[in-house]
Amino acid sequence: MKSLLLLLQLGSFSNPQSPEETMRDPVAAFKLLKRLRHEWVNIAKFTQQSLYQEFQTLLDYSLIPELEDINSAALGLIGLQEIYKLYPHNITKETPLSADEAYYIGLVAYEEDKFQHAFLWFLHSLNRLTDFSSTTKNDLLRFLSSSAYQFGSLPVAIYFGQKLLNLDPSNEEIKVQLGLYRLIRLQRTSNPDIFTLNTQSNNSYEALCRGEVDERTSKRQRALSCRYSTGGGNPRLMYAPVKEEELWDEPKIIRYHDVISDTEIETLKDIARPELTRSQTGWGVISDIRTSQSVFLEEVGTVARISQRIADITGLSVESAEKLHVQNYGIGGRYTPHFDTGDEVNERTATFLIYMSDVEVGGATVFTNVGVAVKPEKGSAVFWYNLHKNGELDLKTKHAGCPVLVGNKWVANKWIHEFGQEFRRPCSLSQWE
Repeated sequence: MKSLLLLLQLGSFSNPQSPEETMRDPVAAFKLLKRLRHEWVNIAKFTQQSLYQEFQTLLDYSLIPELEDINSAALGLIGLQEIYKLYPHNITKETPLSADEAYYIGLVAYEEDKFQHAFLWFLHSLNRLTDFSSTTKNDLLRFLSSSAYQFGSLPVAIYFGQKLLNLDPSNEEIKVQLGLYRLIRLQRTSNPDIFTLNTQSNNSYEALCRGEVDERTSKRQRALSCRYSTGGGNPRLMYAPVKEEELWDEPKIIRYHDVISDTEIETLKDIARPELTRSQTGWGVISDIRTSQSVFLEEVGTVARISQRIADITGLSVESAEKLHVQNYGIGGRYTPHFDTGDEVNERTATFLIYMSDVEVGGATVFTNVGVAVKPEKGSAVFWYNLHKNGELDLKTKHAGCPVLVGNKWVANKWIHEFGQEFRRPCSLSQWE
């Protein structure tokens, strides 16, 4: 037990004064999760030998990362690679991974049929093998050959297959595979280059996340303006107007600066942390398109004051709005392109998105149909209407949350519904409004 404790202390990535600082680097967060589970399993093995009931109770109620959590963290890293076109040596520049850790990520990528990324992680693992690694060279060569074949690069598959055969001449399985690969190669005229990531993408979501903004968009944004706003003459804002900045004109996307204080942000985080659960969509289904943890907060105290402030700024009623929805995006946390729609009878007419943290790299909110990217800015909020005045969905409001590459992303959403806006945002019969 003492030796395990010493290992944990020497290899710790945790900063007890600032847990979020520990998790800002996705690779360090992955290592911490994997290390915690591995070491806890060892500790549990010794503790279960004890006759003290208190130790057994501790084991029963301890919440440690499950294998699913480790796999999700590995998938988060792979997702970052896909969006930002990164190689293993790019993503591990700040925090290196051991051969075993890189091999684990490769296995997760392989199981998800992401063979190019799997190959790159296996190659990274091969280059980091030491005498202390539990991963074997034979396993790596086998998966390198198989990954290359699955990706379609037969020369590379044959190369690593032959290296494995040289290492293990009695391996009948690789002999058969090499024969198959050579036969297929004779029938092919070209082979993809597995060592080059495909950086050409027609996916506007991925391009915007990487900062590839059209120059015409930037030119159009430079013509927009900012002002002090009283929310249409709201008495609460007459002597303390909010800073309003136009980010786009059609649809109108507005950023409000300094709408929430640091103290309020920490209060919301403190309330939310114990209740955070994996984000869901639809009928309580765990979401694969939104990889975050979230919770709806009761409208009392600080939360109620923030909701009232949203009503003052937007000039809309929040009587039928949803509760404030706080979200934290972890390793590779993202939300793929979507519309903010809800109840067909009482739709989400508008969205008020509050940024509760700055994000060092990544984490932007991007509007894919108009080519606009909004970088998180702590204390600010972005507002837009999801529906036209005639009640039809505004297709230009399709948006997404980019993966967090470095840092921690906290946001709070207020979805404002149609009911109660009859005199605040009157309906229109025009198909153009």
